[in-house]
Amino acid sequence: MGRDNTILSGKPLRFIASGVLLVNGLFPALWILFTSLKSEAELTVRPITWFPHAPTAGNYLRAFSDQPLHLFLFNSFMVALISTLLTLFVSVLAAYALARLDLRFRGLILGAIIAVSTFPLVTLLVPLFEVMRTLNLLNSWTALILPYAVLSLPVCTLMLVSFFEGIPRDLENAAMIDGCTRLGALFRVVVPLSAPGVFTAGILAFVNAWDEFLLALSFNSNPALRTLPVGIQLYQGEFSFPWPVISAALVVGIVPVAILIVIFQERVVSGLTTGAIKG
Repeated sequence: MGRDNTILSGKPLRFIASGVLLVNGLFPALWILFTSLKSEAELTVRPITWFPHAPTAGNYLRAFSDQPLHLFLFNSFMVALISTLLTLFVSVLAAYALARLDLRFRGLILGAIIAVSTFPLVTLLVPLFEVMRTLNLLNSWTALILPYAVLSLPVCTLMLVSFFEGIPRDLENAAMIDGCTRLGALFRVVVPLSAPGVFTAGILAFVNAWDEFLLALSFNSNPALRTLPVGIQLYQGEFSFPWPVISAALVVGIVPVAILIVIFQERVVSGLTTGAIKG
């Protein structure tokens, strides 16, 4: 009876915690969506209106006409996609080496990866800028693709190590007996079996690159190469802040990531839960 009472008494707390997390996650997105459908006059009325009284799609039209939003989206998508593919390729090789090879300083390497992943981005800004300037890569997609891939590597590598360690070595040995090389066994056996982890790592890398602002602002001054986070700040004027238009641009920027997560939702959830259990 005591145990049952404890379980029952814990349910309200779980509901409250779930409600807080739900509100914390959904309220900002819903507020941005509602703001994007309001006129500027309605946005300034008092008391505040939670829902738009006269929803309008004009803010979305202005988002594309006031600034080249389609160009910002294209640049962000290409940079995020290429950096994600590069991140996955390198992290798969690194994770496989850590999970399968008898490395002498494996623990030290894992510790270094964890330590590197904790560095604040602002502390890396100047060294990365100097490297890009020395390599003459500023004002190019490459100036963002390479840093984004490097910054996502630690987390993706650590995530994939836990997945690769859970796959029996016998499967790879059988593939190599049938004629596969070690790399062939990796990409034909290990990676497909670790699909949830690979998809989760890829989405994390994509979202990190899609949302990044500091490097995109510092490394690219060419208007034709601006990414979405940098482009959105151009909607505000010296004395004006068209929040409905800015909100509309933000909604357009959120939609691709939301679609990506919805499409791969099951794999992402499976990857996160499996990785947590194995870790």
